[in-house]
Amino acid sequence: MKQRLKNRIVLITGEGKGKTTAALGMVLRAVGHGQRVSVVQFIKRRVDTGEARALAGLPGVELRLCGEGFVRAKTGPAFEAHSQAAEAGLRLAAQKLRDPAYGMVVLDEVCGAVAYGLLAASAVCAAIQSATPGTVIVLTGRDACRELIDLADTVSRIECVKHGMDTGWPAQNGVEL
Repeated sequence: MKQRLKNRIVLITGEGKGKTTAALGMVLRAVGHGQRVSVVQFIKRRVDTGEARALAGLPGVELRLCGEGFVRAKTGPAFEAHSQAAEAGLRLAAQKLRDPAYGMVVLDEVCGAVAYGLLAASAVCAAIQSATPGTVIVLTGRDACRELIDLADTVSRIECVKHGMDTGWPAQNGVEL
């Protein structure tokens, strides 16, 4: 199949569970077609999750954690550390987006990083627009801003109808972890 010259941009947002899981399903498809994939996770920092372990075992997939965990306040030294980590992650993501070796680049939780004020939407859009032609770009996270929605070709919103954690289920391996 001839490679398209235009980038494909898929955005997965909403309050429901499964945004990262949907993106990782796309990673599996890309790997199945022999593509190299870079997954840059914003906000997240845990290396002991099932997704991190599984991605480490997939050929041609690179995972980079570029977060400091949950953002609790929008001011102070902790927020500054979150902001610096997100900015470093965006620089890394921009580098991967410009690298023709990658057929897909996932910016996981980037929408949340913008919504929390860790990154400027304009900077994220500029990184995306600098991508090598033909790259599939996947963006995830809650509260996607209008600029990212407008830039995307495909936007899916995941709705939370009911969540086990609301009734006392702790985060569980294979489900949340």
